[in-house]
Amino acid sequence: MQGPSARVCWQRNFDAGAMFARYFLELDLPFDEAEGALLRSPRDWVPGVAADAEARGERLLAEVGFGRPAYRLAKKVEVELGDLMRFPSKTVLPMAWRPAGGESLFPSLEADIEVAALGPNRTQLSVSARYRPPLGVIGKVIDRALLHRVAEATLKDFLDRAGEAIRALVPASA
Repeated sequence: MQGPSARVCWQRNFDAGAMFARYFLELDLPFDEAEGALLRSPRDWVPGVAADAEARGERLLAEVGFGRPAYRLAKKVEVELGDLMRFPSKTVLPMAWRPAGGESLFPSLEADIEVAALGPNRTQLSVSARYRPPLGVIGKVIDRALLHRVAEATLKDFLDRAGEAIRALVPASA
């Protein structure tokens, strides 16, 4: 999943004091198959789901983080999925996550998970996210030096793991 088809882009929104991130990867799957896997029950593809949920809009408890398994930095977050939006060129699933148990180094964020056809057997899976650094004014200063890397690694890990789950949901014959 890494390499030339995986990118993380960051941009500051100085007016709102928020950060913007976009990460994408390519799946060797037809669009219909990738979209179908994404639209199944969130517990099938949301990485590290710790609670059952059958419908979008219901809150999930999931693990987000980054790092190798033995040294993984992780946090439980409440994940909420919004109403699906279909456009001619892509399908968008809004998502928000908030750290369970209050504020931490993991920011709350709002994001759009997108699937878009790149060709007959290739699909782009992407996430466009907005977050405010945690810890208020102090967090904004720390974000410039360190926390944006935590948010970037967490977002990348989330989408990489979601992509692996989506691939696993598509039958080998597809």
